Amino acid sequence: MPVTQQLHNLHPARVTPPPPPPPPPQSSASPSCHDVDEASFKQQVEGWRRLANKSCVKGSRGGEMASRESKHGTKSNVSKVAEQSGIEEGYVTPGSYELEKILNRGSPAYTHVNEVWPNVYIGDEQTAKDKYNLKRLGITHVLNAAEGTWNNVDTGAGYYGDMDVVYHGVVAEDIPTFDLSQHFYSAARFIKETLRNPQNKLLVHCVMGRSRSATLFLAYLMICENMTLVDAIEQVKTRRRIVPNWGFLKQLRELDTQLQDGRKGALD
Repeated sequence: MPVTQQLHNLHPARVTPPPPPPPPPQSSASPSCHDVDEASFKQQVEGWRRLANKSCVKGSRGGEMASRESKHGTKSNVSKVAEQSGIEEGYVTPGSYELEKILNRGSPAYTHVNEVWPNVYIGDEQTAKDKYNLKRLGITHVLNAAEGTWNNVDTGAGYYGDMDVVYHGVVAEDIPTFDLSQHFYSAARFIKETLRNPQNKLLVHCVMGRSRSATLFLAYLMICENMTLVDAIEQVKTRRRIVPNWGFLKQLRELDTQLQDGRKGALD
């Protein structure tokens, strides 16, 4: 018998158990994205500020953000947490004029419906009422950002009674003075819960699919995907022509500032 085999018999190799499987990826969403109820918008923002530290450390944009390397250890650690939390160094929420320039730059021609995020479509009234096309697209959930009868889309859950569709309606007017921010977190929760199942497909719509529906989905990207307002606009506008009214842009700017302040405060 070879000497190596004899030694092996005398001292059998220690079997190292395989390492435990890695934990499932954490959602990038703030806990307030899931636990929102009818509490006021400001209370939800304060909840985000209190829980931001855990969310920022665990979350990342799409789960794929890589930390930048640095030769300075402490600075590197802070940078990693800041990057994971969606904070861009030196980022300042742009003014309305700058946002309008971004929105008007490089958008595709208007169409009835576009996929703007994996399994998320933004569309208009015609799309929302075309059941055949909804079935063809595989839509399982509908978020109507224009529920109602005047200058709105009067579908409702009953309209989809013969389809396997989960419906969520938001009563909102497309006027600058309407406070759409009161629906930011409830809509974000509906979107997030829908996307938990990769088999689900969501249509977010209003009358034209450019203002109310776009605003709610931009808010979702900011709240649950740790995006800045600029990043969210860039994500959507390259795939669909969107035109939130100036009042909605102001509300999105306020949300952006509050979320950025909350994330930065978690690092202090």
